[in-house]
Amino acid sequence: MTLYVAREASKLWKRFCKEVSIEILLLAEKWKLLLAGLIFQYIHGLAARGVHYFHRPGPTLQDAGFFLLPELGKERAYISETVFTFVFFSFVLWTFHPFIFKSKKIYTVLLWRRVLAFLVASQFLRIITFYSTQLPGPNYHCREGSPLATLPRPGSVLEVLLINFPRGVIYGCGDLIFSSHMIFTLVFVLTYQKYGTRRDIKLLAWLTAATQSLLIIASRKHYTVDVVVAWYTVNLVVFFLDKKLPELPDRMNGTPSPLLPLVTKDKDSRTKEEHHKLLNGNSGDTVDRRPRVQVNGKISEDANSVHSDTTSNGT
Repeated sequence: MTLYVAREASKLWKRFCKEVSIEILLLAEKWKLLLAGLIFQYIHGLAARGVHYFHRPGPTLQDAGFFLLPELGKERAYISETVFTFVFFSFVLWTFHPFIFKSKKIYTVLLWRRVLAFLVASQFLRIITFYSTQLPGPNYHCREGSPLATLPRPGSVLEVLLINFPRGVIYGCGDLIFSSHMIFTLVFVLTYQKYGTRRDIKLLAWLTAATQSLLIIASRKHYTVDVVVAWYTVNLVVFFLDKKLPELPDRMNGTPSPLLPLVTKDKDSRTKEEHHKLLNGNSGDTVDRRPRVQVNGKISEDANSVHSDTTSNGT
């Protein structure tokens, strides 16, 4: 038993080291786009922090979801954040599974390039939207009477740039249309829908996204319109960007690395060529297999011609 565990651990370590070397090569080539995507995450947080200074509390707007779903309240508001945290870390762990498991369908660096592209495009639209119109926040800390509903004027630029992370992100107000939680959730679910391999997990992911939508409304973090707009906006963004971005190389087809493309012959064209030769009466073989007969010191390629020559000579 000990020998088996040691052998498997050695294989796992070799696989891990091999994957690390491949991903490092990809990271060295694609790091600029990845860094740009990560920087925009900070810009998005900075924009959400900035709009909080413009937020003015007021009466909660009439909302169909608020009538249908009872409010979770301050004591149970953690449920929504718990589900989102589960979705976030589950997806992050899945993107690194090729380092351990044998199912090597994706490259982690290339996959995160696509994910960040989807996030940046959706977040850019979100920033434009919530700066266009500031709605009174429906969450308990954004209502009238709450000291967190309106931020005092910043004392320095550094106070704004630090965005009071993570408290400033959790207790933000004004960045409503549309939901940032749903942007991340839907991008992760759509990505796994395309590159994941387990059908049961795909179904569970969509059910979790639907549950997350209801919990966001029930916890009064967003209006129903924020969630509805997120559903069709993110899906459209992913749909159009997915066609523009270069497709990921599928490692299941035997491509060892996108840096070392595998040259293969087109089987369809070869099949069509062989079929064309058969229609023209040519078997397509490169070696001529017709019988050859030697007559009077000469080699003839057709036995029928030898028979006719011998008949005409009377022999």
